[in-house]
Amino acid sequence: MNNIRAFVSAARLRTLPLSVSGIIAGTAMASSQGAFDYTIFILALLTTIGLQVLSNFANDYGDGVKGTDNAERVGPQRALQSGAITPEAMKRAVVLTALVTLVSAVVLIYIAFGKDKFLYSLFFFVLGLAAVVAAIKYTVGDSAYGYRGLGDLFVFVFFGLVSVVGSYFLYVQQLSLTVWLPAFSIGLLSVGVLNLNNIRDRKSDERSGKITLAVKLGSQKARIYQNLLIVLAMIFALIYLIVNFNGWVNLLWVLSFLPLAFHLKRFNSIKVDELVDPELKKLAISTFVFSVMFFISFNIFL
Repeated sequence: MNNIRAFVSAARLRTLPLSVSGIIAGTAMASSQGAFDYTIFILALLTTIGLQVLSNFANDYGDGVKGTDNAERVGPQRALQSGAITPEAMKRAVVLTALVTLVSAVVLIYIAFGKDKFLYSLFFFVLGLAAVVAAIKYTVGDSAYGYRGLGDLFVFVFFGLVSVVGSYFLYVQQLSLTVWLPAFSIGLLSVGVLNLNNIRDRKSDERSGKITLAVKLGSQKARIYQNLLIVLAMIFALIYLIVNFNGWVNLLWVLSFLPLAFHLKRFNSIKVDELVDPELKKLAISTFVFSVMFFISFNIFL
């Protein structure tokens, strides 16, 4: 039972609302065009959650075996760090989660495209493999990209562009330029959560050799970067709202900007980097609310 609790803790359930935000945003745009499908929606959610849990397990394993998670770490204690899970057990969990996630992705691709659209299926299968590899390679291995300041780029691509645009395409099987705007917003907000994590751990990461973008930028510039991420996310959302405005009900989406603005106010009032940890969960939930309000504002009619 304690082992189960340890794995549940290592899965970091507080990150899951953030992970599904892109799927909800992509579904919002498809649904507004009459292309919603429950089966695709559920499978897309399951696949995305699988990728997030995989990333969390791999992150725990990678940072644990490298010694990055040590007594100096400020955030919640990790499973390997505490000794609750052995490296061998976590490695098995990573492999099992990767396999289950790939199976979910294959079923999703088959449901979306059937037997006739082989090139679409092949492209999304390769994309799924890339997402699994990216989830693992963030901290695992000698060439872990999270240790070279590239985590922000990969989060933006996979949590924003791939999640939003990819899920939209699964329903509609075509693209338009405006689809990328909410993808930019979700991607930037997701990077904001990662940046908060890296600001919090900046000093301990630098001492342990984990060179995140926050380490490269330093505290002041990393904080400016955080403000830019949130502000740009809202700007891209406003552009989408203006271009696709179809009635006053669409303005409901603007209400989701308030938690983001409050986040920036709280964040800028915290002067000690190690004390920004509470903002991670708040920004993750704010991003989830942002995507849900997006869905509601473009899929109800008053």
